[in-house]
Amino acid sequence: MERPPPPRPPAESRLLLPLTREKAAALSAGDRVLISGVIYTARDVAHKRLLELLDNGEPLPFPIGDAVIYYSGPSPAPPGQVIGSAGPTTSYRMDAYTPRLLELGLRGMIGKGKRSAEVVEAMRKAGAIYFGALGGAGALLSRRIRAAEIIAFPGLGTEAIRRLAVEDFPAVVVIDSRGGNLYETGPAEYLRPARAGQSGDLS
Repeated sequence: MERPPPPRPPAESRLLLPLTREKAAALSAGDRVLISGVIYTARDVAHKRLLELLDNGEPLPFPIGDAVIYYSGPSPAPPGQVIGSAGPTTSYRMDAYTPRLLELGLRGMIGKGKRSAEVVEAMRKAGAIYFGALGGAGALLSRRIRAAEIIAFPGLGTEAIRRLAVEDFPAVVVIDSRGGNLYETGPAEYLRPARAGQSGDLS
């Protein structure tokens, strides 16, 4: 029995922000990207504050349209560096707040772990992307951050919202704007050759 062809390597491209709907539509789950431009850090406490601002009719501290939020709470910057370790945090902690921000034009999120069905559906409607960053590699990822500035909620310390200028920040498209989900297709793709082999052995 012929061996199945190897899966095609995922596409890799440079992505210059802001992340417009058109740029998002060109990406597919599994694509690898090197992101350059401005992103904003925000974890769950900061997300709660953002929604409180909206509820009070106050403006958000950064333009949400076509923006990318990085779920990260960077550690303090060592001497001579712009930022400390800046790895991703678990994304489901932001799920309760995300759909409303997507409705306002948020186009991308960077984190780790699965998202709820509600978030995936909200992403599909908004034409948004969920990127995965490598957990446990915060020190390496910080080398891709060229500038960092606290722009909101400084009293939150590491959870304050920061404006980051990044260059060739590595990420993978985990959920694309059409709802394609690497957490679903990845395991199926991995198991397919094994299943094909098993079928051949039994025939």
